[in-house]
Amino acid sequence: MKICVFGAGAIGGYMGVKLAQAGADVSLVARGPHLAAMKANGLTLIEEGDQRTNVAVTASDNPEELGPQDYVIVTLKAHSVPPVVPKMQPLIGPDTTIVSGVNGVPWWYFHKIGTELEGTRLESVDPGNAQWDGFGPDRVLGCVVYPAAEVIEPGVINHIEGNRFSLGEPDGSRSERAMALSKALSAAGLKAPVRPRLRDEIWVKLWGNLSFNPISALTHATLDVLCTDPGTRAVARGMMLEAQEIAEKLGVKFPIDVEKRIDGGAAVGAHRTSMWQDLDQGRPMEIDALVGSVQELGRLTDTPTPTIDTVLALVALRGRTAGLY
Repeated sequence: MKICVFGAGAIGGYMGVKLAQAGADVSLVARGPHLAAMKANGLTLIEEGDQRTNVAVTASDNPEELGPQDYVIVTLKAHSVPPVVPKMQPLIGPDTTIVSGVNGVPWWYFHKIGTELEGTRLESVDPGNAQWDGFGPDRVLGCVVYPAAEVIEPGVINHIEGNRFSLGEPDGSRSERAMALSKALSAAGLKAPVRPRLRDEIWVKLWGNLSFNPISALTHATLDVLCTDPGTRAVARGMMLEAQEIAEKLGVKFPIDVEKRIDGGAAVGAHRTSMWQDLDQGRPMEIDALVGSVQELGRLTDTPTPTIDTVLALVALRGRTAGLY
């Protein structure tokens, strides 16, 4: 089984180290100083505070060097994927599975959903149908990424928490390809359950990303603060309730309520969200996949989204002002 992790930053690199340790045939696509460090010194993973593991990895910025794969696990930010679809083609053979480990509403969301919205394309996350046409939705296997990690210097990843990568077919089946990848990830010490209702998990994670990310980028408040301050908690609650109405119209079942989800965010502590970090570090902000996509789904389902619309307008202008959106 050949596995390529495309976008081997913090999460992709963490997964790559674990797979390489387990003896998997894994390659990593990265770029810049991080790639140079991996080629020169291997990839180092720090776990449980100070446990360091270094592994030699096959890494490149040129997919043509790697050739067709059985699985291509995409761990880029959502907005970074459509522009690189042409570059990824050498990795794709007749039986290649694209594993979409990307935050937000996935581009394949309405593939095999079994409703009147079957086949609907989402412009906010897949402009010009780049992924739908370039990969083909039948290749996709969904993935919800739970670990937290960061690249603390080129070639060195610090794992913060979590090791679960939930997998799911768009039609909810326990397919052979899903079970095979689950087995490979489990052999690497990762949790990789195959879920019959992956869209439910997508929405529970999206609940937090939709609200906590833009609010923190606008206020520079860490999770523990924005989830307990009465004003920002109310804004997050409003966004989540609007999202819940949309999701339930699409058949999603939430296993927890909004208050518990916000309390879960507070329990994470003084965490700086990824959107706030991107703003601070001058990286493009993941606004469309996390917030704009939910607004688009609101329009599709005739669901008013006044709180989401307000926060989206503010964070979009913040991003444009910083030249990051």
